[in-house]
Amino acid sequence: MSDSTFSRTLHDLGLATWFGGSLMGAIGVNGAAAAIGGRDGARVAERGWSRWAPLQFAAVGAYAVGSLGLTWSNRGRLGAQHGVASVATAKAVVTVAAIGATAYASWLGQQTADDAVPPVPPEDAAEALDGTDVGRGPDDAVRERLAILQWVVPALTGTLVVLNARMGEQQRPQNVARGVLERLPDLPSLPDLPSLPSRSSLPSLPSLPSLDR
Repeated sequence: MSDSTFSRTLHDLGLATWFGGSLMGAIGVNGAAAAIGGRDGARVAERGWSRWAPLQFAAVGAYAVGSLGLTWSNRGRLGAQHGVASVATAKAVVTVAAIGATAYASWLGQQTADDAVPPVPPEDAAEALDGTDVGRGPDDAVRERLAILQWVVPALTGTLVVLNARMGEQQRPQNVARGVLERLPDLPSLPDLPSLPSRSSLPSLPSLPSLDR
């Protein structure tokens, strides 16, 4: 197995940033925006996520490159060690789902930008001065989807952390040896040897005459 320090570094740092950022955004950024409420809260969330988006997608890219590098360096174990291919497949499926959820959440977040919020109508200006939020703001459907996706992304990336821990355990020498042995085909059984005749089935020998002295 070749040294894969660089690929592992990209993989681990990218995944840590992706998971930590999505969880902090759901609790911190979105929580603060909800506490402010109204159009100002939506503006806070949009500003926070737009600043974070470049680093988030850089982390996703680093994780993807690191994953490919680790898969290549461990390609021999995919077929030789029992259980490695199934965990790698599960990780690939969750990775695709997490990338899709992240991209979709980012696209929905663009719907909450300031230019997407209609201005307050002049006839409602007096009501707005009273502190009532009369602007329509983001569509309710967009808000509902974002409310779900804010937890879907950290859940998926957290699952990747668990799968990565499982793959690390599979690299222990004793687990490698056990997995390789489980991959070996069963040895062919030896043919049954013919059974020896029992003592009772042997013909009896004639008795010798006794000699008198």
